[in-house]
Amino acid sequence: MTPSPVSDKRQHVVETAYALFKRAGFHATGIDRIIAEADVAKMTMYRHFPSKDELIVAVLDYRARRFDDQLNQLAQKSITPEQKITEIFDWHGRWFRSPDFHGCLFAHALAEFGDPGHPVFEAVARQKNGLRQRMRSILSEVLPRGRAENVAATLLMLIEGATLMAQMGQADTALREARKTALDVVAASRRKQ
Repeated sequence: MTPSPVSDKRQHVVETAYALFKRAGFHATGIDRIIAEADVAKMTMYRHFPSKDELIVAVLDYRARRFDDQLNQLAQKSITPEQKITEIFDWHGRWFRSPDFHGCLFAHALAEFGDPGHPVFEAVARQKNGLRQRMRSILSEVLPRGRAENVAATLLMLIEGATLMAQMGQADTALREARKTALDVVAASRRKQ
């Protein structure tokens, strides 16, 4: 089934806004600039996105889906849970070194939209909780559920800290230390059984 021109136009707006938001931020990027860069009519923009907040949520959901699609490929591999966790950290390392790396779009969104009831905040929470749950699911193969949950939360904090350090220009150190610590935490948790 081929996408309709309407969904193509909507997707084009989302991708254009994504590129602008990750470089300039959410509040600093106006709707008029997105309309101009996407080369769409104002009516088209507002038909798809009645508010800027709805567009931001669509952009965050788009970014989350791209990330999930890449991690879904990992889930299909027949490797150990530790190897899967290592691959998640390695994915981050490749991202840190890519020219497309501008820090975490979700962390930037959280910094600009701190109200827990705001739809943007909720989109950020969905993505971060999704990554934590994915790691918990991987770890639950080798750890009791409660311990898998605690270790997954720790690993998420390591990833978030490494991402911030990478944004500060310390990508190699951040990844190396976070990856090593993650494996140490998993190993120590397995020994407790």
